[in-house]
Amino acid sequence: MSTEPGLRMTPQRKVILQALRKLRTHPSADEIYAVVRKRLPRISLGTVYRNLEILSELGEIQKIESGGALRRFDGNPENHYHIRCTCCGKVVDAPFAVMPHMEEKIDGATGFVVFGHHLEFLGLCPECREKPISPGLRRLTR
Repeated sequence: MSTEPGLRMTPQRKVILQALRKLRTHPSADEIYAVVRKRLPRISLGTVYRNLEILSELGEIQKIESGGALRRFDGNPENHYHIRCTCCGKVVDAPFAVMPHMEEKIDGATGFVVFGHHLEFLGLCPECREKPISPGLRRLTR
């Protein structure tokens, strides 16, 4: 694990990172806090939030932000795509590789200097597809 000068790997940060990397559910900060508290009962929610931000800035984890939705975190720092259920908010990894050279194609077509990209697919997870839904939404799920 790399850290910038002045940002050492504190015991709390290490436990948070280990907990997140064990979870495959793309948890919220509150969910990570609940797991970490089992090992560090005196840790505060604010400490978990701050350390998640630092780990994200360091490139050790990914912060998944969806417009207006709960912020989630991913222990896999490699670029990959996600699928989010618009009903329950569940986030899973998309089962295919990142599209190569997408940034260069966008650079050439727009004149922007692109540093990276995040791609999120939206839909209904298998559990939510089984729930009764409104007739208007039912048309979209077929």
